[in-house]
Amino acid sequence: MAEYTFYTHPMSRGQIARWALHEAGADYEAVLVDWAAKPAEFTDANPMGKVPTIVHHALGGDRVVTEGAAICAYLADAHPGADLAPRESERADYYRWLFFAAGPVEQAVVARSMGWEVPEGREGMVGFGSFDRTVDTLAGHVGSHDYVCGERFTMADVYVGAQVNWGLAFGSLPKRPEFEAYSARLTARPAYLAAKAIDDKLIAEMQK
Repeated sequence: MAEYTFYTHPMSRGQIARWALHEAGADYEAVLVDWAAKPAEFTDANPMGKVPTIVHHALGGDRVVTEGAAICAYLADAHPGADLAPRESERADYYRWLFFAAGPVEQAVVARSMGWEVPEGREGMVGFGSFDRTVDTLAGHVGSHDYVCGERFTMADVYVGAQVNWGLAFGSLPKRPEFEAYSARLTARPAYLAAKAIDDKLIAEMQK
């Protein structure tokens, strides 16, 4: 049995977790989830029926991890040899931007795509304030640092980078030079290329 069972769909946020698994060098078995007929072992593990979901078959028993940012952080901790977790001086940036991408960025992009506008004077009531403020804040950081924590790639870059890559590809983030340069650094990584090739092949097969 592989160390991890990875429930995913290639046209989903499962691409984030696959990239993270490859960066960590994790041994995994992928189980493709059909939207209309989800396997019982998957919904038992995650009653939300959402991908990605990983099950770590650890010595002390199975451990279920859901939510893309949590999966990234868990894999970094579970595979210290990959050196993807934050060092002491990097923890503030690591956690700040990991959760900024999972919170304000995700909320701002979804709200914009759904056509939801924050009423004037109510920006303080939503986690992202406004779409423009969120985008400016993210662009300011990735434009002034090679990676989330500075000069060194960490697992936070998988999640933050996935948000940027997705946003550029589908137009949910503006094509700013800061985002494009950051994305170019990440998409040249061997682990990214290996994981992306798997999902792209699966998508091509599904579309035949």
